[in-house]
Amino acid sequence: MESLRIRPMRPDEISIAVDWAAAEGWNPGFADDACFSTVDPQGFFIGELDGAPAATVSCVNYSDHFSFLGFYIVRADLRGRGYGLRIWNAAIAHAGSRVIGLDGVVAQQQNYRRSGFELAYANIRYGGIVAAPAAPTGVVALSEIPLAAVEAYDATVFPAPRHGFLRAWIGSPGHRGRALMRDGALAGWGVIRPCRQGHKIGPLVADDRAAAETVLSALLADVGGGEIFLDVPSINRDAVALAQDLGLTPVFETARMYTGAIPPLRLERVFGVTTFELG
Repeated sequence: MESLRIRPMRPDEISIAVDWAAAEGWNPGFADDACFSTVDPQGFFIGELDGAPAATVSCVNYSDHFSFLGFYIVRADLRGRGYGLRIWNAAIAHAGSRVIGLDGVVAQQQNYRRSGFELAYANIRYGGIVAAPAAPTGVVALSEIPLAAVEAYDATVFPAPRHGFLRAWIGSPGHRGRALMRDGALAGWGVIRPCRQGHKIGPLVADDRAAAETVLSALLADVGGGEIFLDVPSINRDAVALAQDLGLTPVFETARMYTGAIPPLRLERVFGVTTFELG
């Protein structure tokens, strides 16, 4: 076996992983690499053969207790040679004793189980073309909401704080965020972003389906409809019903898996996952 050199990516190299993910059909957003680099710049790894990229993986440490793994890709012409396992091990080592989460392709579930991951639930990507709805009333730009309020809500649906990431995700060029207030409290919010194909909505989080639908309508009105994708936790029946009632159909599925226990989450609030690559 040729010697594989594994090292952390430079921030400008994260685009390599994003481009490879696009080639695999994962449809990343145009500003994803800049947002991802805000979490843990040392958590993105590249494996090189003779100076050329051969494999990528990320395992970003959100806190002292939680990491999320993604971008696990070996160049197509180099698969089956053990390079994937080597860079995988480097990523796992970076997480240390933290619980690790991932959204893996269904076909790899057994391999992930051998590395200590257990299935929590499936996430289903729904996609389709929708007409632009009328803009609903009572919805404001997400940037008008104090970031502390957004973070507090996010803490109910995500296992670790992600201050820098949320700030970047909300403020990135092309990203549009909308929020719904009820009785002075944040009742739902979401972000839509342009991707290699259409737009993705994520996160979309809300107290209930009615709030989620209002925020979703505002986001769709903002971009004028078109082709959209929404990644939905299969265990949230209201989220699945919302996607289906919008006329979206399943196009892809992942297995959300963890290596250990995470804090209790309000998954009934999750109507759209932020990103399969970083959770």
